[in-house]
Amino acid sequence: MSAEPHKPTYTRNHPYQSTVLVNRLETQPGSEKETRHFELSLDVPEMQYQPGDAVGIVPENRPEAVAEVLEALSFTGNERVKNHYQVDIDLEEALRTRLSIGKLTKASVAHFVKATGHKELSPLLEPDNRKELETYLWGRELIDLVLECPGAIDDPQELFKAVGRLTPRMYSIASSQRQHPDAVHTIVRVIRYDTHQRKRQGVCSGHLGDRASDGTTIPIFLHSNNNFRMPQDTATPIIMIGPGTGLAPFRAFLEEREATGQSGANWLFFGEQRSATDFLYKEDLTRMQAKGVLTRLDTAFSRDQAQKIYVQDRMRENAKELYAWLERGAYFYVCGDAERMAVDVEKALLDIIAAERGGDEKAAEYLAEMKAQKRYLRDVY
Repeated sequence: MSAEPHKPTYTRNHPYQSTVLVNRLETQPGSEKETRHFELSLDVPEMQYQPGDAVGIVPENRPEAVAEVLEALSFTGNERVKNHYQVDIDLEEALRTRLSIGKLTKASVAHFVKATGHKELSPLLEPDNRKELETYLWGRELIDLVLECPGAIDDPQELFKAVGRLTPRMYSIASSQRQHPDAVHTIVRVIRYDTHQRKRQGVCSGHLGDRASDGTTIPIFLHSNNNFRMPQDTATPIIMIGPGTGLAPFRAFLEEREATGQSGANWLFFGEQRSATDFLYKEDLTRMQAKGVLTRLDTAFSRDQAQKIYVQDRMRENAKELYAWLERGAYFYVCGDAERMAVDVEKALLDIIAAERGGDEKAAEYLAEMKAQKRYLRDVY
Protein backbone atom coordinates (compact mmCIF):
# COMPACT_ATOMS: atom_id res chain seq x y z
CA MET A 1 0.00 0.00 0.00
CA SER A 2 1.28 3.44 -0.88
CA ALA A 3 1.29 6.14 1.77
CA GLU A 4 -1.30 8.87 1.48
CA PRO A 5 0.10 12.15 0.15
CA HIS A 6 0.97 14.65 2.84
CA LYS A 7 -1.64 17.37 3.16
CA PRO A 8 -0.16 20.86 3.30
CA THR A 9 -0.69 22.86 6.46
CA TYR A 10 -1.18 26.56 5.94
CA THR A 11 0.58 28.68 8.56
CA ARG A 12 2.00 32.19 8.90
CA ASN A 13 5.23 30.86 7.37
CA HIS A 14 3.37 28.90 4.70
CA PRO A 15 0.20 30.90 4.05
CA TYR A 16 -2.65 30.03 1.73
CA GLN A 17 -3.02 32.20 -1.37
CA SER A 18 -6.62 33.32 -1.04
CA THR A 19 -8.66 35.16 -3.65
CA VAL A 20 -10.48 38.30 -2.53
CA LEU A 21 -14.13 37.57 -3.36
CA VAL A 22 -15.63 40.73 -1.87
CA ASN A 23 -14.12 44.03 -0.71
CA ARG A 24 -17.10 46.18 0.27
CA LEU A 25 -17.25 49.52 2.05
CA GLU A 26 -19.48 48.90 5.05
CA THR A 27 -19.67 52.49 6.34
CA GLN A 28 -21.85 55.01 4.51
CA PRO A 29 -20.95 58.38 2.91
CA GLY A 30 -20.32 60.96 5.60
CA SER A 31 -18.78 58.54 8.08
CA GLU A 32 -15.55 59.55 9.81
CA LYS A 33 -14.38 55.96 9.42
CA GLU A 34 -13.58 53.67 6.51
CA THR A 35 -14.67 50.20 7.54
CA ARG A 36 -14.65 47.39 4.97
CA HIS A 37 -16.17 43.91 4.77
CA PHE A 38 -13.99 41.22 3.17
CA GLU A 39 -14.79 37.75 1.89
CA LEU A 40 -11.75 35.58 1.16
CA SER A 41 -11.78 32.24 -0.63
CA LEU A 42 -10.98 28.95 1.10
CA ASP A 43 -10.90 26.42 -1.72
CA VAL A 44 -9.07 23.62 0.11
CA PRO A 45 -10.47 21.26 2.76
CA GLU A 46 -7.59 21.95 5.16
CA MET A 47 -8.83 25.49 5.77
CA GLN A 48 -11.38 24.95 8.53
CA TYR A 49 -12.40 27.42 11.24
CA GLN A 50 -14.87 27.87 14.08
CA PRO A 51 -16.70 30.96 15.36
CA GLY A 52 -14.30 32.82 17.64
CA ASP A 53 -11.24 32.09 15.48
CA ALA A 54 -9.18 34.67 13.64
CA VAL A 55 -7.81 35.00 10.12
CA GLY A 56 -4.19 36.03 9.78
CA ILE A 57 -3.42 38.26 6.82
CA VAL A 58 0.12 38.72 5.54
CA PRO A 59 0.39 42.30 4.22
CA GLU A 60 2.82 44.04 1.93
CA ASN A 61 4.23 47.51 2.41
CA ARG A 62 3.04 50.22 0.03
CA PRO A 63 5.13 50.38 -3.17
CA GLU A 64 5.37 54.17 -2.71
CA ALA A 65 6.81 53.73 0.79
CA VAL A 66 9.33 51.17 -0.50
CA ALA A 67 10.40 53.52 -3.30
CA GLU A 68 10.90 56.37 -0.81
CA VAL A 69 13.18 54.26 1.39
CA LEU A 70 15.20 53.02 -1.60
CA GLU A 71 15.68 56.55 -2.87
CA ALA A 72 16.69 57.87 0.55
CA LEU A 73 19.24 55.08 0.95
CA SER A 74 20.51 55.48 -2.64
CA PHE A 75 19.74 51.85 -3.50
CA THR A 76 18.08 50.63 -6.70
CA GLY A 77 16.13 47.74 -5.18
CA ASN A 78 17.94 45.23 -7.40
CA GLU A 79 20.61 44.57 -4.78
CA ARG A 80 20.61 40.96 -3.58
CA VAL A 81 20.09 40.27 0.13
CA LYS A 82 19.42 37.20 2.23
CA ASN A 83 16.01 37.09 3.89
CA HIS A 84 15.33 35.77 7.40
CA TYR A 85 15.69 32.21 6.09
CA GLN A 86 18.96 32.95 4.27
CA VAL A 87 17.32 32.85 0.86
CA ASP A 88 18.54 35.34 -1.78
CA ILE A 89 15.94 37.93 -2.81
CA ASP A 90 15.92 41.46 -4.25
CA LEU A 91 16.13 44.33 -1.80
CA GLU A 92 12.88 45.75 -3.22
CA GLU A 93 11.08 42.49 -2.39
CA ALA A 94 12.63 42.48 1.07
CA LEU A 95 11.40 45.99 1.81
CA ARG A 96 7.98 45.23 0.36
CA THR A 97 7.29 41.82 1.90
CA ARG A 98 9.77 41.06 4.69
CA LEU A 99 10.68 44.19 6.66
CA SER A 100 8.50 46.38 8.87
CA ILE A 101 9.14 49.80 7.37
CA GLY A 102 5.74 51.17 8.37
CA LYS A 103 6.34 51.42 12.10
CA LEU A 104 9.38 52.75 13.91
CA THR A 105 10.82 50.92 16.94
CA LYS A 106 13.35 51.66 19.66
CA ALA A 107 15.65 48.98 18.21
CA SER A 108 15.72 50.77 14.86
CA VAL A 109 16.51 54.11 16.49
CA ALA A 110 19.30 52.46 18.51
CA HIS A 111 20.81 50.92 15.37
CA PHE A 112 20.79 54.21 13.46
CA VAL A 113 22.15 56.18 16.43
CA LYS A 114 24.99 53.69 16.88
CA ALA A 115 25.85 53.91 13.17
CA THR A 116 25.77 57.71 12.97
CA GLY A 117 26.32 58.96 16.52
CA HIS A 118 23.25 61.20 16.12
CA LYS A 119 23.42 63.49 19.17
CA GLU A 120 19.79 64.61 19.26
CA LEU A 121 18.30 61.12 19.13
CA SER A 122 20.82 59.47 21.43
CA PRO A 123 19.24 60.77 24.69
CA LEU A 124 15.92 59.15 23.72
CA LEU A 125 17.46 55.75 24.33
CA GLU A 126 18.17 56.48 28.01
CA PRO A 127 15.94 54.47 30.41
CA ASP A 128 14.54 57.65 32.00
CA ASN A 129 13.35 59.02 28.65
CA ARG A 130 10.75 56.41 27.79
CA LYS A 131 7.92 58.90 27.34
CA GLU A 132 10.04 61.12 25.09
CA LEU A 133 10.96 58.07 22.99
CA GLU A 134 7.31 57.01 22.69
CA THR A 135 6.40 60.53 21.55
CA TYR A 136 9.14 60.43 18.93
CA LEU A 137 8.20 56.96 17.64
CA TRP A 138 4.48 57.70 17.30
CA GLY A 139 3.49 58.40 13.70
CA ARG A 140 7.00 57.92 12.34
CA GLU A 141 8.19 55.25 9.92
CA LEU A 142 11.55 54.01 8.66
CA ILE A 143 11.70 56.75 6.01
CA ASP A 144 11.66 59.42 8.75
CA LEU A 145 14.63 57.83 10.52
CA VAL A 146 16.56 57.33 7.26
CA LEU A 147 16.18 61.02 6.41
CA GLU A 148 17.06 62.15 9.92
CA CYS A 149 20.13 59.91 10.18
CA PRO A 150 21.65 59.78 6.69
CA GLY A 151 24.54 57.43 6.10
CA ALA A 152 23.52 54.84 8.68
CA ILE A 153 23.06 52.03 6.12
CA ASP A 154 25.84 51.30 3.63
CA ASP A 155 25.18 47.59 3.13
CA PRO A 156 21.56 46.71 2.25
CA GLN A 157 21.89 43.48 4.25
CA GLU A 158 22.22 45.69 7.34
CA LEU A 159 18.52 46.50 7.10
CA PHE A 160 17.71 43.04 8.44
CA LYS A 161 19.47 44.02 11.67
CA ALA A 162 18.09 47.55 11.78
CA VAL A 163 14.45 46.84 10.99
CA GLY A 164 11.99 44.35 12.47
CA ARG A 165 10.18 41.65 10.53
CA LEU A 166 6.91 42.43 8.77
CA THR A 167 4.38 40.35 10.69
CA PRO A 168 0.85 39.15 9.85
CA ARG A 169 -2.16 40.94 11.32
CA MET A 170 -4.95 39.00 13.02
CA TYR A 171 -8.61 39.81 12.41
CA SER A 172 -11.63 38.24 14.11
CA ILE A 173 -13.60 36.02 11.74
CA ALA A 174 -17.07 37.40 11.01
CA SER A 175 -18.69 34.31 9.47
CA SER A 176 -19.80 30.77 10.17
CA GLN A 177 -18.27 28.19 7.86
CA ARG A 178 -21.54 26.28 8.01
CA GLN A 179 -23.07 29.13 6.01
CA HIS A 180 -19.97 29.94 3.94
CA PRO A 181 -18.11 26.63 3.43
CA ASP A 182 -15.59 27.98 0.92
CA ALA A 183 -14.94 31.46 2.36
CA VAL A 184 -13.96 33.39 5.45
CA HIS A 185 -15.36 36.84 6.22
CA THR A 186 -13.84 39.64 8.30
CA ILE A 187 -14.34 43.35 8.82
CA VAL A 188 -11.48 45.86 8.94
CA ARG A 189 -11.24 49.53 9.75
CA VAL A 190 -8.79 51.12 7.31
CA ILE A 191 -6.44 53.43 9.21
CA ARG A 192 -5.33 56.61 7.43
CA TYR A 193 -3.74 59.68 9.00
CA ASP A 194 -1.22 62.49 8.45
CA THR A 195 1.85 62.99 10.66
CA HIS A 196 5.12 64.87 10.21
CA GLN A 197 4.07 66.18 6.80
CA ARG A 198 3.42 62.73 5.38
CA LYS A 199 0.32 60.70 4.60
CA ARG A 200 0.31 57.43 6.52
CA GLN A 201 -1.87 54.34 6.67
CA GLY A 202 -2.08 51.12 8.60
CA VAL A 203 0.22 48.57 7.01
CA CYS A 204 -2.34 45.78 6.69
CA SER A 205 -5.56 47.81 6.71
CA GLY A 206 -4.11 50.11 4.04
CA HIS A 207 -3.10 47.10 1.95
CA LEU A 208 -6.61 45.70 2.25
CA GLY A 209 -8.26 49.04 1.57
CA ASP A 210 -6.16 50.03 -1.45
CA ARG A 211 -4.63 46.90 -2.98
CA ALA A 212 -7.00 44.01 -2.26
CA SER A 213 -9.73 44.53 -4.81
CA ASP A 214 -12.02 41.71 -5.93
CA GLY A 215 -10.06 39.01 -7.75
CA THR A 216 -6.65 39.77 -6.28
CA THR A 217 -4.85 37.20 -4.12
CA ILE A 218 -3.58 37.67 -0.60
CA PRO A 219 -1.66 35.28 1.71
CA ILE A 220 -3.73 34.20 4.72
CA PHE A 221 -3.84 31.55 7.43
CA LEU A 222 -6.36 30.59 10.11
CA HIS A 223 -5.72 30.97 13.83
CA SER A 224 -7.64 28.90 16.35
CA ASN A 225 -8.85 30.68 19.51
CA ASN A 226 -10.06 28.09 22.00
CA ASN A 227 -10.44 30.80 24.66
CA PHE A 228 -13.35 32.43 22.81
CA ARG A 229 -15.81 29.65 22.08
CA MET A 230 -19.60 29.41 22.03
CA PRO A 231 -21.25 27.40 24.83
CA GLN A 232 -21.28 23.65 24.27
CA ASP A 233 -24.87 23.60 25.48
CA THR A 234 -26.67 25.16 22.51
CA ALA A 235 -29.60 26.25 24.71
CA THR A 236 -27.36 28.53 26.80
CA PRO A 237 -28.07 32.26 26.37
CA ILE A 238 -25.23 34.55 25.34
CA ILE A 239 -24.62 38.27 25.86
CA MET A 240 -22.26 39.87 23.32
CA ILE A 241 -20.57 43.28 23.71
CA GLY A 242 -19.10 44.25 20.34
CA PRO A 243 -18.70 47.92 19.45
CA GLY A 244 -17.13 48.83 16.09
CA THR A 245 -15.28 46.00 14.39
CA GLY A 246 -15.58 44.10 17.68
CA LEU A 247 -18.90 43.01 16.19
CA ALA A 248 -17.07 40.55 13.91
CA PRO A 249 -17.05 37.36 16.02
CA PHE A 250 -20.65 37.91 17.09
CA ARG A 251 -21.83 37.95 13.50
CA ALA A 252 -20.09 34.56 13.29
CA PHE A 253 -21.79 33.38 16.51
CA LEU A 254 -25.21 34.42 15.22
CA GLU A 255 -24.66 32.82 11.81
CA GLU A 256 -23.59 29.60 13.54
CA ARG A 257 -26.67 29.53 15.75
CA GLU A 258 -28.84 30.29 12.74
CA ALA A 259 -27.25 27.54 10.62
CA THR A 260 -27.54 24.89 13.32
CA GLY A 261 -30.91 25.91 14.74
CA GLN A 262 -29.56 26.48 18.25
CA SER A 263 -32.24 27.50 20.74
CA GLY A 264 -30.15 29.69 23.06
CA ALA A 265 -31.19 33.34 23.35
CA ASN A 266 -28.78 35.94 21.92
CA TRP A 267 -28.39 39.53 23.16
CA LEU A 268 -26.06 41.90 21.29
CA PHE A 269 -24.81 45.31 22.39
CA PHE A 270 -23.36 47.21 19.43
CA GLY A 271 -21.89 50.71 19.42
CA GLU A 272 -20.47 53.12 16.88
CA GLN A 273 -20.49 56.84 16.10
CA ARG A 274 -23.64 57.40 14.01
CA SER A 275 -26.55 55.18 13.11
CA ALA A 276 -26.94 56.61 9.59
CA THR A 277 -23.30 56.03 8.58
CA ASP A 278 -21.72 53.50 10.94
CA PHE A 279 -24.31 50.78 11.60
CA LEU A 280 -22.14 47.84 10.56
CA TYR A 281 -23.95 44.75 9.23
CA LYS A 282 -27.29 46.48 9.76
CA GLU A 283 -29.09 44.37 7.15
CA ASP A 284 -27.73 41.11 8.57
CA LEU A 285 -28.65 42.03 12.14
CA THR A 286 -32.10 43.28 11.15
CA ARG A 287 -32.79 40.05 9.25
CA MET A 288 -31.61 37.85 12.12
CA GLN A 289 -33.64 39.86 14.60
CA ALA A 290 -36.76 39.49 12.46
CA LYS A 291 -36.09 35.76 12.20
CA GLY A 292 -35.72 35.44 15.97
CA VAL A 293 -32.07 34.40 15.87
CA LEU A 294 -31.01 37.70 17.44
CA THR A 295 -33.24 37.84 20.52
CA ARG A 296 -32.34 41.38 21.51
CA LEU A 297 -30.26 44.19 20.00
CA ASP A 298 -29.24 47.30 21.95
CA THR A 299 -27.29 49.97 20.07
CA ALA A 300 -25.24 52.91 21.32
CA PHE A 301 -24.46 55.53 18.67
CA SER A 302 -22.28 57.97 20.53
CA ARG A 303 -22.60 60.99 18.20
CA ASP A 304 -26.35 60.81 17.56
CA GLN A 305 -27.15 62.99 20.58
CA ALA A 306 -25.51 65.77 22.58
CA GLN A 307 -24.36 63.45 25.35
CA LYS A 308 -22.25 60.54 24.17
CA ILE A 309 -23.71 57.10 24.83
CA TYR A 310 -21.61 53.92 24.80
CA VAL A 311 -22.30 50.20 25.13
CA GLN A 312 -21.57 50.26 28.87
CA ASP A 313 -24.30 52.91 29.27
CA ARG A 314 -26.80 50.61 27.54
CA MET A 315 -25.73 47.81 29.88
CA ARG A 316 -26.49 49.98 32.91
CA GLU A 317 -29.87 50.99 31.46
CA ASN A 318 -30.79 47.30 31.23
CA ALA A 319 -29.08 46.22 34.44
CA LYS A 320 -31.85 44.10 35.93
CA GLU A 321 -32.52 42.12 32.77
CA LEU A 322 -28.82 41.66 32.09
CA TYR A 323 -28.34 40.27 35.58
CA ALA A 324 -31.34 37.99 35.08
CA TRP A 325 -29.68 36.58 31.96
CA LEU A 326 -26.49 35.95 33.95
CA GLU A 327 -28.53 34.13 36.59
CA ARG A 328 -29.92 31.94 33.81
CA GLY A 329 -26.33 30.92 33.04
CA ALA A 330 -25.66 33.29 30.14
CA TYR A 331 -22.14 33.51 28.75
CA PHE A 332 -20.79 37.07 28.59
CA TYR A 333 -18.49 37.99 25.68
CA VAL A 334 -16.50 41.16 24.98
CA CYS A 335 -14.61 41.93 21.76
CA GLY A 336 -12.74 45.09 20.78
CA ASP A 337 -10.57 47.77 22.33
CA ALA A 338 -8.70 46.55 25.42
CA GLU A 339 -7.45 49.88 26.71
CA ARG A 340 -10.73 51.71 27.31
CA MET A 341 -13.85 49.89 26.14
CA ALA A 342 -13.16 46.53 27.79
CA VAL A 343 -12.21 48.24 31.05
CA ASP A 344 -15.39 50.35 31.05
CA VAL A 345 -17.54 47.33 30.19
CA GLU A 346 -16.09 45.27 33.05
CA LYS A 347 -16.66 48.12 35.50
CA ALA A 348 -20.29 48.42 34.36
CA LEU A 349 -20.72 44.66 34.69
CA LEU A 350 -19.31 44.67 38.23
CA ASP A 351 -21.55 47.60 39.19
CA ILE A 352 -24.62 45.77 37.84
CA ILE A 353 -23.76 42.61 39.77
CA ALA A 354 -22.91 44.60 42.93
CA ALA A 355 -26.32 46.27 42.90
CA GLU A 356 -28.02 42.86 42.82
CA ARG A 357 -25.66 40.88 45.07
CA GLY A 358 -25.08 43.50 47.77
CA GLY A 359 -21.67 45.07 47.34
CA ASP A 360 -18.39 45.16 45.43
CA GLU A 361 -16.91 42.14 47.21
CA LYS A 362 -19.86 39.94 46.25
CA ALA A 363 -19.65 41.23 42.68
CA ALA A 364 -15.95 40.39 42.46
CA GLU A 365 -16.67 36.87 43.73
CA TYR A 366 -19.50 36.45 41.21
CA LEU A 367 -17.30 37.58 38.31
CA ALA A 368 -14.45 35.33 39.48
CA GLU A 369 -16.88 32.40 39.44
CA MET A 370 -17.98 33.33 35.90
CA LYS A 371 -14.34 33.33 34.82
CA ALA A 372 -13.73 29.96 36.48
CA GLN A 373 -16.75 28.57 34.61
CA LYS A 374 -15.42 30.17 31.39
CA ARG A 375 -18.63 32.19 31.06
CA TYR A 376 -16.82 35.54 30.91
CA LEU A 377 -14.72 35.58 27.74
CA ARG A 378 -12.83 38.42 26.11
CA ASP A 379 -11.12 38.89 22.75
CA VAL A 380 -9.56 42.32 23.20
CA TYR A 381 -6.64 44.05 21.54
